[in-house]
Amino acid sequence: MQKDLREFIRTIPDFPHEGIMFRDVTTLFGHPEGLRLTIERIVDLFKDSGIDKVAALEARGFILGGAVARDLGVGFVPIRKAGKLPGKTISEDYELEYGKATLELHDDALEPGEKVLLLDDLIATGGTAEAGIKLVERLGAQVTQSAFVIDLPDLGGAAKIEAMGIPVHVLCAFEGL
Repeated sequence: MQKDLREFIRTIPDFPHEGIMFRDVTTLFGHPEGLRLTIERIVDLFKDSGIDKVAALEARGFILGGAVARDLGVGFVPIRKAGKLPGKTISEDYELEYGKATLELHDDALEPGEKVLLLDDLIATGGTAEAGIKLVERLGAQVTQSAFVIDLPDLGGAAKIEAMGIPVHVLCAFEGL
């Protein structure tokens, strides 16, 4: 029987705000079996997908992104918070629960026509993922797949990304907020 990754994920009540059940992947990443299983399961999903690059979202997506890219034999592209990349960038604003944020991507990180796997630890409302997809598309590449360790289906993010025509793969889900 396949081990349930939820066993490795700690839940912290009322973080960062009252009523939120924060799903903490640091316990998953900190456990050797949990980290290995996570990377293996993502790689298995995409080993024959024809992707050219893995684009991961800051910050926890980076923990998986480099390892997944290496195991797939493709390049890794970081999508970062504003002001963190040293070269010329393009940017995309997106909405957070309490304000706005900006993601950036080097303007030469992808070539037109490249097929990209967008990767992050969690999908909630889908705003961060949508911003990452828009950045990839502005460079002429295409997000052909997306993957997340955790889905919070009650917040609708996976459905939002699927409505954009991008398949969403998740390793586990938690109901509620």
